[in-house]
Amino acid sequence: MNTCFAAVMPGPHRPVELRELPLPELEQESALLRVICSEVCGTDVHLREGQLAGVPYPIIPGHVTVGVLERIRGRLVDVDGEAFHEGDVVTFLDVHGTCHQCRACLIDKASTRCPNRKVYGITYGVEDGLTGGWSQYVYLKPGTRCIALGDVTPELFLAGGCSMPTTLHAVERADVSIGDTVLVLGAGPVGLSCVAFSLLRGAGAVLCTGAPRHRLDVARAIGAADCLDITGVTEIERRAWVMDRTRGRGADVTIEATGVAAAVVQAMRWTRDAGRVVVVGQYTDAGEVPFNPHTDLNRKHLDVRGCWGSDYSHFHRSVRLLDSRIARAMWSQFTLSRYELKDANQALGDVATGKTVKALILPPPAG
Repeated sequence: MNTCFAAVMPGPHRPVELRELPLPELEQESALLRVICSEVCGTDVHLREGQLAGVPYPIIPGHVTVGVLERIRGRLVDVDGEAFHEGDVVTFLDVHGTCHQCRACLIDKASTRCPNRKVYGITYGVEDGLTGGWSQYVYLKPGTRCIALGDVTPELFLAGGCSMPTTLHAVERADVSIGDTVLVLGAGPVGLSCVAFSLLRGAGAVLCTGAPRHRLDVARAIGAADCLDITGVTEIERRAWVMDRTRGRGADVTIEATGVAAAVVQAMRWTRDAGRVVVVGQYTDAGEVPFNPHTDLNRKHLDVRGCWGSDYSHFHRSVRLLDSRIARAMWSQFTLSRYELKDANQALGDVATGKTVKALILPPPAG
């Protein structure tokens, strides 16, 4: 067998195509991963809509994936120097090529802004080989960081998927403290993981706003103190809902995870004086929005922070966190929808409309 099937996104606003592609010749210190399942997330919808710059279409989407190491050439080791073996079930850090030599890495201590970093399923294209998880195989390039799942099942890990490391980064940026009231704007996978991580950090109460209702049901099952379905609810009514549950003060911490530009201003307005706001939902350019620097920001003495992506530490800790009973119970609440490679367009549509909480692509067995 010298080929495999992959779901290819040929360009913006075009349907995904099923293509037969060649298997790679392995370089030294590389591997061939037989895919078990790969996630479909909001980023993939943005890719379909052409909302990310620098994407080398055609691409194979799927940036967070679990599979079996089918072939290894040379030596592939984990962060502790332990060797992987053919047959191991692993996931891998989708960010590849961070240089750890540039100003962003060495001086600014912001490796997620490294200009050399590439991302499987996003900034690697078909010309780079089998570099996305919506495929029977993924080519793990030299230097790709893998981690064994151990007792964590592939579907449990992908229930959190890319939202887990991203959200771990965001909640750390928010410095959620014991007893804080945290307001999460958005009930997609990132928002739901924000609810979970805020509780794990010791939040006294987590409030969540979003839609549709079935996603808010997941937030409640995770442990949210209260949820608001924003369908048909005005901004004034939303603010009143928050203030009623925070004694008129606003939340101690608000995390914006909606991807809607106006939600950033709402986050500032619904946070208490001297509170903290983290913006993690603006992964694509959703446009500009006006705000009053005096009343919305400075007079409130707010601490407002952006959060871009995640690094290996967030990825590693997210996987290992799922070894714990309490974390497994939280992310087990995420409902999963499963799709074959040929149904990738339906999966994208269901994610775009919020019909599913988390969609997974399960390629057919090779051979």
